[in-house]
Amino acid sequence: MSGSRVMRAIRVSEFGAPSVLSLCSQVAVPQPGLRQVLIRVQACGVNPVETYIRAGTYSKKPTLPYTPGTDAAGVVETAGEGVVAFKAGDRVFTTATVSGAYAEFTVAADDCVHKLPDALEFTQGAAIGIPYFTAYRALIHKAHSKAGETVLIHGASGGVGVAACQLSRALGLRVLGTAGTPEGMKLVLNNGAHMAFNHREQGYTDKIMEATGGRGVDVIVEMLSNVNLSKDLQMLAYGGRVTVIGSRGPIEINPRDTMAKESSIMGVALFFATPEEMKECAAYLYAGMEAGWLRPVVGSQYPLDKAAQAHHDIIESPGAAGKIVLTM
Repeated sequence: MSGSRVMRAIRVSEFGAPSVLSLCSQVAVPQPGLRQVLIRVQACGVNPVETYIRAGTYSKKPTLPYTPGTDAAGVVETAGEGVVAFKAGDRVFTTATVSGAYAEFTVAADDCVHKLPDALEFTQGAAIGIPYFTAYRALIHKAHSKAGETVLIHGASGGVGVAACQLSRALGLRVLGTAGTPEGMKLVLNNGAHMAFNHREQGYTDKIMEATGGRGVDVIVEMLSNVNLSKDLQMLAYGGRVTVIGSRGPIEINPRDTMAKESSIMGVALFFATPEEMKECAAYLYAGMEAGWLRPVVGSQYPLDKAAQAHHDIIESPGAAGKIVLTM
């Protein structure tokens, strides 16, 4: 019986530094309940939000102990009662899990499980969840981006950034992206951006304004608001929108900058997406996988026992280059 099986999983028993992520090898394999699926995990994505949750600084704290992670990719082991869309052997990825994704097996509700086309590797499947669904929420549900508009993806070489570049290009936007390294800039251009800028360079915002003929950009997808928000407001065109995807602290802005352009600043949190919104997004993204424009870029890969290193690197590394994933 699978009820007595054990697996390796990362467990967090206290909030704190990356070192609180500990690998346990005797964790019971979870069982799928009604409308749940048990997945044998091949890879899972590491997202910045997981580091905030682990540190105890995020608004929502899980009950300890817990296994982190929402973005698993693997093969369906067993489908629970009432599951009709999946069967054992299906290749899938998840947008949320019940039991945590940093593990050899995970249980997920069937509406958070999605088919993974054969053309994509499991490591790529692990890079879809939070990055692509967040990028879609920012561009479509929040900023209401329209074909022909100009978008600036501020921090375009990481997981969400690459997703936002590919999505923006598919939506018919003019895509400007920034990165912090030459490697990152090349990555951005290879994934849908029409132009790339180095955000470590003095005066790079002037170059962005020049690229728009002084008009400014319509939409900004912002990964590091505590550094960039004030500059963002000055780079917007009339009626421009900044979507805040990431922030690591406070920042001072001048509200007059919003009056000058009648601009908006809006927060984006995938957590609040309705089931209908998630369904819409999943349908659009699946079409992107079939058409071939949705192709996640996998960056550094770490074995499960190096999860602490992955948590350190996603926050501290000098320049992102693709999506960080853990492999089983």
